[in-house]
Amino acid sequence: MRFGLSNKTIDKIHSVFIKYPKLKQVIIYGSRAKGNFRPGSDLDLVIIGDGLDFNDLLSITAELDELDLVYKMDLEIMERITNEELLNHIERVGKIFYERRI
Repeated sequence: MRFGLSNKTIDKIHSVFIKYPKLKQVIIYGSRAKGNFRPGSDLDLVIIGDGLDFNDLLSITAELDELDLVYKMDLEIMERITNEELLNHIERVGKIFYERRI
């Protein structure tokens, strides 16, 4: 188990990310990245890629919701985050959750 998630759950989430060629990497941050999560903790994820826009974010979020997992997922586009504290937090504790293979 990585980040308190079963391999099956991680594979389901990755199956959504792989459909989006612009998406290059996903970073997990927050309690799951730090290792101090609780059973009901959400997944804080930031997506990184070439030219990702709000429509991509909506599509990815909708597909993740359709997985019907028991976890709430917060998804952001890295390039659109303006909160310096959040960016610093992601830089400090973030870990690679998904990376596109070339």
